[in-house]
Amino acid sequence: MNKQEKVDYWLDIAEYDFKTAEAMYKSNRYLYVAFMCQQALEKMIKALYISRFDDEPPRSHNLTFLFQKTKIEIDDDRLDLFDQLTSFYIEGRYPEYKQKLSQFIDKKRAQDFLIKTKEAYKWLKSHLKY
Repeated sequence: MNKQEKVDYWLDIAEYDFKTAEAMYKSNRYLYVAFMCQQALEKMIKALYISRFDDEPPRSHNLTFLFQKTKIEIDDDRLDLFDQLTSFYIEGRYPEYKQKLSQFIDKKRAQDFLIKTKEAYKWLKSHLKY
């Protein structure tokens, strides 16, 4: 795959993940709203990394770590969102951990994550280099 194909690949699955976050919100699965928001932003950041450096992104799920590798200035509010969402990365975690995490997210917080993720997604996309 060339650079543009790689960027497009990550963008496609980032969009899919964000739409999944919206579907999880509609079905009252709030923990998975946060998880899918994290996934959407992770993939968007990886697309951004490839667009800037024409290299494979680091293998990490930590949004702040990944974003810092892009060398783009960011405000504290977005960094805070990245930190919060990173804590909801739940692949391979034990069921008890998922249950404990789900206690920290309700409809209002899930909606807030969706709104902020959508804004961050657009902001990240504006930094893509074609």
